Amino acid sequence: MAHGHDHDHDHDHDEHSELGEMDLRVRALETVLAQKGYIDPAALDVLIDTYQTRIGPRNGARVVARAWADPTFAEALRRDATAAIASLGYTGRQGEHMVAVECTEDTHHLVVCTLCSCYPWPVLGLPPTWYKSAPYRSRAVKDPRGVLADFGVVLPEHTCIRVWDSTAEVRYLVIPRRPAGTEGFDEERLAALVTRDSMIGTGLARSP
Repeated sequence: MAHGHDHDHDHDHDEHSELGEMDLRVRALETVLAQKGYIDPAALDVLIDTYQTRIGPRNGARVVARAWADPTFAEALRRDATAAIASLGYTGRQGEHMVAVECTEDTHHLVVCTLCSCYPWPVLGLPPTWYKSAPYRSRAVKDPRGVLADFGVVLPEHTCIRVWDSTAEVRYLVIPRRPAGTEGFDEERLAALVTRDSMIGTGLARSP
């Protein structure tokens, strides 16, 4: 969270910061609003922490781990992902209508929002910057295999890549393939192998 600084320090920060122009503008706006008393920086910190650490990928990882470990839950997830996810306590804004798509040996799923940045906050937290970028939103549809390669994911030619376009009505959660060698793992160990990118489709689950 940005706070006020003297002019010389601000100038130096702008010259050498690795933050993008938009990030710098957002921080400057936060500073002005805080100084005028329109926002409470502490409240913003709590809100950001909530979406980064409590409402975030760890929730989605638990959903995936449960699906891997419990066939009954996996079936419930296929039938009604919204209800199945809610049964684990993960509900809220941007997660009202969820659909789970499972990766298999023959099919890999990739999620994008071509219009803006619709994203399942209750299970994945805030969307990463690249998810909201125009290049990703366009290339994911036109060249999904190339996009995956950019993320270091190279799939066999026979693997079909299916792209799902999130909307304000429907959001998707990718269930990545369970890594080999995880037989006997409990849900906690399985969840540790699930990455945020694997639940978007731009990555794979970690090997144990």
